[in-house]
Amino acid sequence: MAASKSEAESVNEQLIVNKYGAMRTELNQIYSKITELEMEVSEHSLVINAIQPLDPSRRCYRMIGGVLVERTIKEVLPAVERNKEGLEEVLSRLNEALEKKKKEIAEFEVKHKIRIRKSDDAVDDNSKKEGSAQGVLVGPAES
Repeated sequence: MAASKSEAESVNEQLIVNKYGAMRTELNQIYSKITELEMEVSEHSLVINAIQPLDPSRRCYRMIGGVLVERTIKEVLPAVERNKEGLEEVLSRLNEALEKKKKEIAEFEVKHKIRIRKSDDAVDDNSKKEGSAQGVLVGPAES
């Protein structure tokens, strides 16, 4: 009877570990999606800033569903601005979901007395995240 009790506890612990791992994976997916959308918002801002001062009747090209179409700046600028606003809305919802998930994980950790062991791998992961946030150099360097 004692053996079956310890087996049940280990199965229960494994379920908790699996659920915690799934929650952490979901948190990382939210972080990834937020980063991706922030990059898209940044690209939309660059496009808006580049075409705003130009003549509205000037031709420009826009990729729509994998097809490059010719339009005027007057037609494209409002669409790009709407897309940027939509991305910002989704981004704010994802940030809310991120906070909710963080709180859920914290409550789960307290409930099941989960502690994370700090190791050298965690330090390496943090340095990788910091490095990926750096800017990109575009164009040839001036001599």
